Amino acid sequence: MSTKEQLRPGQRAFKRKETVAGYGFLTPWLIGFFGLTLLPMVYSLYLSFTKYNLFKAPEWIGFDNYVRLFTHDPQFIHSAKITLTYVLVGTPIQLSAALLVAMLLNYRERGSGFFRSAFYAPSLIGGSVSVAIVWRAMFNSDGPVDSFLSSIGIHLGGWVGNPNLVLPAMIILAVWQFGATMVIFLAGLKQIPKELYEAAEMDGAGAWSRFRTVTLPMLSPVIFFNLLLGLIGAFQVFASAYIISRGSGGPAGMTNFITVYLYKRGFSDGQMGYAAAMAWVLLIVVAIIATILFRTQKSWVHYSGDSR
Repeated sequence: MSTKEQLRPGQRAFKRKETVAGYGFLTPWLIGFFGLTLLPMVYSLYLSFTKYNLFKAPEWIGFDNYVRLFTHDPQFIHSAKITLTYVLVGTPIQLSAALLVAMLLNYRERGSGFFRSAFYAPSLIGGSVSVAIVWRAMFNSDGPVDSFLSSIGIHLGGWVGNPNLVLPAMIILAVWQFGATMVIFLAGLKQIPKELYEAAEMDGAGAWSRFRTVTLPMLSPVIFFNLLLGLIGAFQVFASAYIISRGSGGPAGMTNFITVYLYKRGFSDGQMGYAAAMAWVLLIVVAIIATILFRTQKSWVHYSGDSR
């Protein structure tokens, strides 16, 4: 007999009520998902094949927007290079800094709560407009950073107006916001059994050997999680770049990330269809990178109970 046939009428009525209640609680989320996420995404995909300026009806042009992106728009290619540089340089540095601080806090009991809060605080406010304005003032000509470096004989001038230094300043801002990543690393470190370190130490393993053979393998699922979120977040950088460059993407286009260029094309130039195509290219690139990470995790991510 099936499970449904084994239930008494009263039990079946109760199950139906539970099901209805469950879908009732899910309804606000479903409305938000379909109304604010799925349907706008589908419509933006349609717009990416059109010529649309927000004021006239979309005009179907096929793959012209995508062809233009890769063959007739050197600014997009430049934006892609700048974005990839920011992602590939900033994300590993941010993860390394977060892991280093998490390991230091893991071995410090006294005052650890204060230091966790202090290091976590920047991640709460790091994406705000006010912080980007402060960061621009700090790295501008005659700002605190420039003044300090000049006092010790390093004369670089303002970072914000220097094409060679503005991207490093953006990366420093991203690294400064490692608080959330650090907390996740710290939680993972707390889960590593101390017996493993004791056994490795008894075998004569030094600090570096214990880190390489115990910490990294046991922490690899957390590293994978933080790496995935870090890459996705880095590709979406917008507010800090837009504020620091005052919306221009300068100097010399060095803060003209794909998101900033997308915004300028869509809302400043009225090329919404072209901007939609750019957004879908960005989405596809992020999806490809995420797929590669998931496919390659078997070779370096070790889960509890894994026989590898």
